[in-house]
Amino acid sequence: MARRLLSIWFPRLASDASLRARPVEGPFALTLRSGASDHVHCLNPAASARGLGRGMSLADARAICPDLATRPADLAREAAALAGLRRWAGRYAPMVAGDGADGLMADISGVPHLFGGEEDLREDLQARLERAGLASVSAIAGSRGAAHALARHGGGIVPDGRLAEGIGPLPVSALRLDHATTAALAQVGLTRIADLIPLPRAPLARRFGATLGLRLDQALGAQAEPVAPEPEAPHFGVRMTLPDPIGLQSDVMAGLERLLERLCAKLALHRRGARRLRLELRRVDRGMTEVEIGLARPMRDPARIAALFARGVAEIDSGFGIDALRLSAPLTEALAPEQLGGEVALRQEDALADLLSSLGNRIGFERVLRLLPAQSLIPERSFLTSPAAYTAAEPMPATGGPQRPITIFPPEPVSASAGVPPASFRWRRMRFTTLRATGPERIAPEWWLDDPAWRSGLRDYWRIETREGPRLWLFLTPQAGEQGWFAQGEFA
Repeated sequence: MARRLLSIWFPRLASDASLRARPVEGPFALTLRSGASDHVHCLNPAASARGLGRGMSLADARAICPDLATRPADLAREAAALAGLRRWAGRYAPMVAGDGADGLMADISGVPHLFGGEEDLREDLQARLERAGLASVSAIAGSRGAAHALARHGGGIVPDGRLAEGIGPLPVSALRLDHATTAALAQVGLTRIADLIPLPRAPLARRFGATLGLRLDQALGAQAEPVAPEPEAPHFGVRMTLPDPIGLQSDVMAGLERLLERLCAKLALHRRGARRLRLELRRVDRGMTEVEIGLARPMRDPARIAALFARGVAEIDSGFGIDALRLSAPLTEALAPEQLGGEVALRQEDALADLLSSLGNRIGFERVLRLLPAQSLIPERSFLTSPAAYTAAEPMPATGGPQRPITIFPPEPVSASAGVPPASFRWRRMRFTTLRATGPERIAPEWWLDDPAWRSGLRDYWRIETREGPRLWLFLTPQAGEQGWFAQGEFA
């Protein structure tokens, strides 16, 4: 059986996918940031008709077409669109692989007769893509290189055994050569593939490199080039269908525990841990309800995960009963093998992760914060707040500097008596008498940052122990004289 390959090229995949979600009338382009300027990444036919091209700077494009509508390009979304098309193309071939960032390559050997022949298969493919709003060009040939070249130069079908005649008129750039090699060939008058076919390979390799001969042999079928589809990403989901409907919380939790054991075993097989889990419950009236939880760190311990589902399961409406359960992990992360279960006590980090998961599912993971050290001598900038579920704890750097208060708050005015430090002062409507003072510690504002709170200039900080008990952190702004006292912290 002759080998037959189908190449599908999507010349405007990114813009077509974007316009399917949010249509736009008139010229349209996706832009991509490169260096210090934006460039045209992909455009629609209306923009191409106005003389715009890929790679053009956005400023030049707007000068040519002032009414051009633009959006930032999303490379991840473009890759996801191509992956979806690769799965869809499985209706035409058992093996479909990616062919660059904008194409697919399918091995259709033994398949065309199911569609009435190669021409009918290609027409069916083009019609379906056209109805979906996706511009495409397809070609069928006996080698991967020939199918790739023909798809990007008009498309068509090359009969078996006639590769040289089918791709001969195409330019040498269709052989997937770099620009330097293509330019060097043009300088000696070799502009078409047909010009290269009768030439001996050894002199070509010596002058233009071994890649030229390899690409030419691949296109002519003399050098094998397999179609290797990318492995499908593992799907972490399990389901259970019940013979009789259930409605009690205990029954749902029992079914959930069984699903968790199967799901966690699958996660362990792939060395993954769940960060988000979704439990879908199907009622007998065909209604659906779901419970979704997040985890502070990757996890695959069934017992600990089940405890986090208990609150959500207690709030579901089972209606006339639940007859099917489905548990999936839409978000996972790498997790090395670890000891689970048994009588081993929870590690401190495990207990903290369970606490963060419980709080995060109640009030939101973005609201559970932890403090992280920051490189700044300014007291209020010496730490950062970050969601605890998405950051790791960092030890505070060991410093030999002055002691810092346990509580820091925005500066509050203090009415102080004469002297530095003051013998007595009033703060928060209370009078204090200085018993002992340590200082001053001078801190200058960071000149490269403009902070309104530090526009007053230098600060001299004092640790004040009062007769009344509180140990306060006071500072004086020398520019304001003895009337510039403020309180900003309190020691333990």
